Amino acid sequence: MNDSLTLQVHDLEVQVLTGIYSEETHLPQPLRISLDVEIDCPPHFAPDTPLSASKSYIDLRDATTRALPEGVHFKLIEGVADHIVETLFLQDRRVRRVEVKIIKLAIAERGESIGITLVRHRR
Repeated sequence: MNDSLTLQVHDLEVQVLTGIYSEETHLPQPLRISLDVEIDCPPHFAPDTPLSASKSYIDLRDATTRALPEGVHFKLIEGVADHIVETLFLQDRRVRRVEVKIIKLAIAERGESIGITLVRHRR
């Protein structure tokens, strides 16, 4: 079994054009997005190990924010999640598994979390 490292960025709030109902299709809506990204890792992390042995959290955040195409409407939040996964797979060959959790904040009535979790493995 190979060692792995899971990097986490949780609870990013992002405005995304998404939805299928008429009231959802004209304005971006707030999504809360969390990522768990599993990458290959070296056998040991010494005190002087360079960042190149891991992955920058900024890359994960940017895949969730800046890499989402502006002006593109995603009918399903599953499409948003898939776009994030593909961005991370293209960024770094060491990414083995990505879990994306998306909560649609605008449809909560009593603070509940309504959304999806998508898990993809590199093939």
